[in-house]
Amino acid sequence: MWLYEKKLQYPVKVSECNPRLAKFLIEQYGGADGELSAALRYLNQRYSIPDQVIGLLTDIGTEEFAHLEMIATMVYKLTKDATPEQLKEAGLGAHYANHDKALFYHDAAGNPWTATYIQAKGDPIADLYEDIAAEEKARATYQWIINMSDDPFLNDSLRFLREREIVHSQRFKEAVEILKQERDKKRIF
Repeated sequence: MWLYEKKLQYPVKVSECNPRLAKFLIEQYGGADGELSAALRYLNQRYSIPDQVIGLLTDIGTEEFAHLEMIATMVYKLTKDATPEQLKEAGLGAHYANHDKALFYHDAAGNPWTATYIQAKGDPIADLYEDIAAEEKARATYQWIINMSDDPFLNDSLRFLREREIVHSQRFKEAVEILKQERDKKRIF
């Protein structure tokens, strides 16, 4: 059972309306390495992972939903006052034509989210290496978005998310080592 606090995990502020920046952030909303994909990947993988690390996948998967909520808030705040012309100029004309300013799960190029983004091999170590790679790709994407942003308020929230990706990657690396030690233990029957 989950408990929901009616506040974001970390505050989200933006300096001004910026649909161009919102377009880049949509990558972390509905892209292959975005927060939705991560949350669903980890919460799915936990059913075939050993008990020693199942809690880690549950915790991180749940936190990814909190990050998805932060990204949604950022995109909303960056576009809520945008005119249709500003959205079109930012490359969001097709999005506006289909969804107005509503959020929709697609990447920055407009490709819809797909379940093929979720990997689950069933081998715990292979899955955890997939998770490490996913976190590192998300970290890199956050850094690139920060590099393109001149909004100090937004960058503060993006740095928080980038750092959480680093922590998650480290935790998954620790889980791999736990499972390797367990696998290599001598068994006497």
